[in-house]
Amino acid sequence: MKQVLFTILALFVSVAVFAQKPVAEKSTQAGPRITFEESEYNFGDIYQGDKVEHVFTFENTGTEPLILTNVNVTCGCTATDWPRNPVAPGDTAQLKVTFNSAGKMGGQTKVITIISNAVNSQERVKMVGNILPPKKEETK
Repeated sequence: MKQVLFTILALFVSVAVFAQKPVAEKSTQAGPRITFEESEYNFGDIYQGDKVEHVFTFENTGTEPLILTNVNVTCGCTATDWPRNPVAPGDTAQLKVTFNSAGKMGGQTKVITIISNAVNSQERVKMVGNILPPKKEETK
């Protein structure tokens, strides 16, 4: 009986050991790789109707030219300006994001998806913050 229990226990332990994922190593895959300095920008509290602009800087840390093919946003309140020319290995470029808070209230998270020819072909950055009611006009 002890031998059967020991065999079952050994089986469970060996399955658990082999089921573990290996620790992720830095990719050595050849090709372009997009690496952002920051993946999130918190603009804090703003008033409804304010516009917020932020520039996300990224680098091509790969071995071949990086080409952005598209940048998708979650709603029409967010606009982007991104480089259309290839980014050489080791060079940096910028993704400018503008958020218009008109008609928005409360906590906001705007996700921007960057699609490219990189080995990490879809990367995401986001802008987060809180929209307060519009400022009241001062009366005289």
